[in-house]
Amino acid sequence: MTTLLDVQDITLRFGGVTAINGVGFDVQEGELFSIIGPNGAGKTSIFNTISQVYRPQEGDITWKGKSIMGQRPDKVAELGIARTFQNIELFPQMTVIDNLLLGRHIRMKSSWLAGAMWFGAAKKEEMANRRRVEDIVDFLEIESWRKSPVALLPYGIQKRVELGRALAMEPELLLLDEPVAGMNQEETEDMARFILDIRHELGIAMIMVEHDMGLVMDIADRVMVLDFGQRIAIGTPDVVQKDPAVIAAYLGSEFA
Repeated sequence: MTTLLDVQDITLRFGGVTAINGVGFDVQEGELFSIIGPNGAGKTSIFNTISQVYRPQEGDITWKGKSIMGQRPDKVAELGIARTFQNIELFPQMTVIDNLLLGRHIRMKSSWLAGAMWFGAAKKEEMANRRRVEDIVDFLEIESWRKSPVALLPYGIQKRVELGRALAMEPELLLLDEPVAGMNQEETEDMARFILDIRHELGIAMIMVEHDMGLVMDIADRVMVLDFGQRIAIGTPDVVQKDPAVIAAYLGSEFA
């Protein structure tokens, strides 16, 4: 398998606080990799270093063999790394379609002037982007809400729209920050199905941060466990959930 992302012993400090301490892992093409750990373990900080919102003081992060350290977050997105957020970050007064079209922004090549005039290549590009967005609407089964303002949608559908916006960026790696947080059982099962469809039908690799251990152990290929910014275990779900250090730090006797 091809290694897409290689995180090499990164350390991230905020003043005297070490958020990530020498953590390393890799993600293979098409893999569903999960990161778990208690609150404050450094999970979202890992995402922010991959996106280059935060710059680690030590270590390196490579994408397809090339370092992305020092890149702007928008340039990292252009490389093919998209993300969702723990707290929904949509534009509530805009429709579902318009929110998804925002995800196409980094793939648009026409100038703002050509776009405003809507002629020639700009018109063709706009139509192609709208077709791509409609494909995502169908894929995520949100046709009924496509013209609705996001603020009026149920919470679980809003989370689906945010996932759709990330897919609109045409990523090769998708960072999912607690995709089922706050969802009921039915919404969680729907989201799990879409995550698996993204992997199997679209072939997109994913890193998922999630507190729902049942979901993680059911669908992840590999799991990394963090505690106080350090990696304490990595491996398949079967191996990780039997690790004494993991049980003591996070999972509890339920998975022993």
